[in-house]
Amino acid sequence: MSELVPSPASDLALEVIPPLDRHPVAVYLASLSPGSRRTVQQSLDAIAGLLSGGELDALVLDWSAIRYQHAAAVRAQLAAVYRPATANKMLSALRQVLHHAWKLGLMAAEDYHRARDVANVKGTALPAGRDLGAGEIAALMDACERDPSPAGARDAAIIALMYATGIRRASVVTLALDDFDAAARTLRVREAKGRREYLAHIPQDGALRALADWLAVRGPEPGPLFWPINKAGRMARRRMSTQAIYNILEKRAIEAGVEHFSPHDLRRTLAGDLLDAGADIVTVQKILGHANVTTTARYDRRPEETKRKAANLIHVPYRGRRQPPLDEP
Repeated sequence: MSELVPSPASDLALEVIPPLDRHPVAVYLASLSPGSRRTVQQSLDAIAGLLSGGELDALVLDWSAIRYQHAAAVRAQLAAVYRPATANKMLSALRQVLHHAWKLGLMAAEDYHRARDVANVKGTALPAGRDLGAGEIAALMDACERDPSPAGARDAAIIALMYATGIRRASVVTLALDDFDAAARTLRVREAKGRREYLAHIPQDGALRALADWLAVRGPEPGPLFWPINKAGRMARRRMSTQAIYNILEKRAIEAGVEHFSPHDLRRTLAGDLLDAGADIVTVQKILGHANVTTTARYDRRPEETKRKAANLIHVPYRGRRQPPLDEP
């Protein structure tokens, strides 16, 4: 594969950095949720570095000077370095900046349409992370049940809700007490990703009991649904951080003897368990809030189980290494 030959930095550098409301990168980033801005800016900085030999970042690169040959070369380099999903997200960010450069009148329509007309990188990859088994979920719940402190009740409710509803940890920390409708058994969830609100339905089993136990400890005071708790068991009536959710899962995994897993693995496990149980993939897509059903399909374990069963139909006639008789040297 031919390496990307960067243009001289002087060819693509802005002579004068425009006001933020006239800068295509700044305007694009302002349209994103706070949680997405950092990742997207890192992608754009990486692309700017590729185009300038590492001399420019996204804010000093003149994106209106990008032409088809630049975009095609960037695509080739991203395809060589990153997984297809990551490369395509970075290409999407590039297209969005070019779109804003055109909308701001900085780029001719013909140049814009040619530059953005680079194909996505083809290929598939297994989703990162792992599935948790039913025994592991039970062990996590047991670890929380054995903890008589308020943290035990809180952590049981958090893990139960993250697994049973697929809620992201960034949304867990934004939940308020009045988001819970006990009669309907729902949570009003706000997601920064996609800026959407939806109702998460809580199954009438251990998840609902875990939440009820926590609420009995927490009390009826308005505010965040989940509070920080110090080592002495004292609750601070304020919102938790997303890092605190990660730390809770790590702590309970160690106590339960469960292999390390990420918060996202609970969503992944829910998707697989629902599909295994016969839920249709469109419903699972809506539960998880995926924009495209193909994203949900990546978590479908059923095709892999079918392939495993098919593989077992093949017989290899190997019986293992034979040991020589004891009287042979």
